[in-house]
Amino acid sequence: MVAKTPPMGWNSWDCYGASVNEATVRANAEFMAKNLKEYGWEYIVVDIQWYEPTANSHEYHPFADLCVDEYSRVIPAENRFPSSAGGKGFAPLAEYVHSLGLKFGIHIMRGIPRQAVRDNLPIKGCDKTARDIARFNSICSWNPDMYGVDAAKDGARAYYDSIFELYAGWGVDFIKVDDICRELPHVEAELIMLSDALHSCGRDMVLSLSPGPALPEKAELYKEISNMWRITDDFWDKWELLHDMFSRAQTLCIHAGAGHFPDCDMLPIGNILQDYDKANTTKFTKDEQVTMMTLWSVMRSPLIIGGEMTRFDEFTMSLLTNRELLEVLNNTHSAHPLFRRKTEDGEEIAWFTSHVNGESYYIALFNAGETERDISAALPIEREFAAYDVWSGKTAGTVNGTATARVKPHGAKLLKLTAVN
Repeated sequence: MVAKTPPMGWNSWDCYGASVNEATVRANAEFMAKNLKEYGWEYIVVDIQWYEPTANSHEYHPFADLCVDEYSRVIPAENRFPSSAGGKGFAPLAEYVHSLGLKFGIHIMRGIPRQAVRDNLPIKGCDKTARDIARFNSICSWNPDMYGVDAAKDGARAYYDSIFELYAGWGVDFIKVDDICRELPHVEAELIMLSDALHSCGRDMVLSLSPGPALPEKAELYKEISNMWRITDDFWDKWELLHDMFSRAQTLCIHAGAGHFPDCDMLPIGNILQDYDKANTTKFTKDEQVTMMTLWSVMRSPLIIGGEMTRFDEFTMSLLTNRELLEVLNNTHSAHPLFRRKTEDGEEIAWFTSHVNGESYYIALFNAGETERDISAALPIEREFAAYDVWSGKTAGTVNGTATARVKPHGAKLLKLTAVN
């Protein structure tokens, strides 16, 4: 099974937008291999526009010339990914990432390049052309590079078979597909066809769907055909977006399980938006970052790092190397909120989850208010427990009936509860 536990990795978008290059990808892969691999971090994902030679920021260039092969498929821009020269594609970069003991991923847009349709290029494996399968009224509202593919047209499946054949040949392990997750039902047939083609290509790949918000009524479909699916639009370092995630998590946490995970999006930590200013760092406070990591882990969202890893400080590394927190991510089940209580300056929130060993539990207490406070939560299990503070790494006495902790504004406490006797 692919993605038995929530995927953990790095994606280039938060740092570099559309402008990432091979040297940067290699440097971050080397950092992950040296400093994070032992904790379970493994995916290195090249985000959008890797096929555009002129991409240079988070901004898109409508109708820019793209690198497209003779079969209507985008290929890496050689000026940004030099090892792809000579028709090698991403195979050399993927091979290097694999040599570090990691896995390699790419972002793609749903559909077929409008450039290929303009030039009426052929589709590999059939007698149809790009123009024959294009859905001309299906264009992404924020990036016009692609037309949708009409799943009812002859040649449509051959096109998707051909791109995943190409990616499998490169050694790709992770595919993030954009302009698709929230676009149901009008692209549902294309999504199902895309998923079928990926799962028939002969290589295991994680299938990630973006952007959100995912439609709750389509949760069973997402679970059937993909491994992770975004529950939000792009998530950035703003408290209001983090606070809003509690509502999204409450609605969709029940769908997390082996092989399929609701995705809260990337972790905007450390240095981000590097194409604008090298001095840019996350606007989240340390306490807000603890809250984010706690919520993502308890609800078992994939953890995809957004920051430039080679510049991480000690605090940022501590967020990613807490083994007990990663135990929550990988080996718990049935996470759910216990309550959301209004306070004079915000609210108190509590979540509870169970370890697969049947002997340990975790309770997360969140302060979504503006002042430090004691938060108490009645436990759903009547036993005496030894408590361990996951973030401080210290024992926290015994708990019987009610768990209480002092929590900073916008912060969180995460307690591991182990049955006594």
